[in-house]
Amino acid sequence: MEAIQPVRRTLLRDRAYEAIRDAIVAGDIEPGAVVRDADLAERLGLSRAPVREAFARLVDEGLLESKPQSYTRVTPLVAADVRDAAAVVGALHELVTRVAVPRLFAADIEAMRAANERFAAAVEAGDVDGALRADDDLHDVLVRVSGNRAAAATVARYTPLIRRLERRRFGEGGSCRSAGLHERLIEACAAGDVDEAVRVTAEIWRGLEELAD
Repeated sequence: MEAIQPVRRTLLRDRAYEAIRDAIVAGDIEPGAVVRDADLAERLGLSRAPVREAFARLVDEGLLESKPQSYTRVTPLVAADVRDAAAVVGALHELVTRVAVPRLFAADIEAMRAANERFAAAVEAGDVDGALRADDDLHDVLVRVSGNRAAAATVARYTPLIRRLERRRFGEGGSCRSAGLHERLIEACAAGDVDEAVRVTAEIWRGLEELAD
């Protein structure tokens, strides 16, 4: 039993944050819905403290809004907010792509190809969650290889705002990101063509800005 260690408070906070964030992005907790720490703590099997900490983080990231002593609720989908987030995240993806491409190994390229295969299969099957996970996996290769922790943290912070809109558009019969664009990005990365990889990355994220329109 000595190997069993107490679960750190930060892990409980992160668990609560990820669960609530994912439910908001998936639309399981709809825009405008009031959320209560006691209710979510019970559903998550946690105390109220880590849920409150998760609420504070989600307010800071724009997925929740709070009026002290009154309510905490899910923010509405605001096109301008999504466009702003997509512009910031896109610029950072261009930055990490420029840095990462010369550093990529064959295994990194294969990881991107495998992610794009999962992405295309998920889109074909209408599996929006699978498609977005695979999309994250593909782009995260470049973020990881770049080694830019500030960019990684900012991307992680603002991507959920974009995902929420993407998921809704996909559910309404719209198109998700293009596997063909991903393939162009992968080929540019494999060829070590930094400028082309950055151009394709810009095209991918420009499409997401336009999605908000």
